[in-house]
Amino acid sequence: MGSNHSKIFFGQNTGLIVNSSSILEPFFFIRCIKKNPDGTWEKPSRGEGKVVKFSLEEIVMMLEVLDRKSLNWSSYHSFNDIETKITFEWEDDNVRTLWIKVDKYSKMLNFAQAEILRRLLVHILEEKIVHATVSSNSTIKSNSMGKKSDEVLSHDVFNEALLDTHEFLPKKKRKKAINDQQPRDFTKKKVNIEGSIQGETKKALLIQFISGDELWIPKSTIHGKYIPKKNRDQKFLIDDWILKKNHVIS
Repeated sequence: MGSNHSKIFFGQNTGLIVNSSSILEPFFFIRCIKKNPDGTWEKPSRGEGKVVKFSLEEIVMMLEVLDRKSLNWSSYHSFNDIETKITFEWEDDNVRTLWIKVDKYSKMLNFAQAEILRRLLVHILEEKIVHATVSSNSTIKSNSMGKKSDEVLSHDVFNEALLDTHEFLPKKKRKKAINDQQPRDFTKKKVNIEGSIQGETKKALLIQFISGDELWIPKSTIHGKYIPKKNRDQKFLIDDWILKKNHVIS
């Protein structure tokens, strides 16, 4: 059994590389590259493309989607107050086509590719739980999320080292939050209410309700599954107190 794994999913314009270089390290990498207008591919050795390091906990959340227990999962990697968004989401309720989005890169996986990725991540997670959680003086120190690493990735397609470079987009301006202070008489009631997503930040969704009200709703008050697509009518299970406090419901 090998101690490292590498799988590439190539499309016409975008490539996604899954890499785990050692069973002793409690993380793995996803690298995204795209084809340039001249037909050549981005070269990671020149700092091109995008690479992100993921923890064991994040593998678990990815598998929630790949096991079809959830329609989507998203996360943000932050470094110096600059955020990179990562999203795993099924294209529709048929859960046959998976989209993986890392920053400005989007890669579609068909049913077979998504199943291969699922089995690979299950295997990687099982290996790392056994070997990368052993406490010893020789254990490689866990790398903080978002920091640079000198981990080396490789593949014959490029015939060169794929260096771990972490790039980020400029930080988005923060939106003003709605009144989200829980009342003293708070009760754990939830309301199923119809609306559509108009915007999203790390901690909130901008939802337009059928009443016409459009409000930022903290994700901590939204329960159950929702499809993270704009202008799609769907139902949200939301704590009733925040809807009442902002006069969405009476």
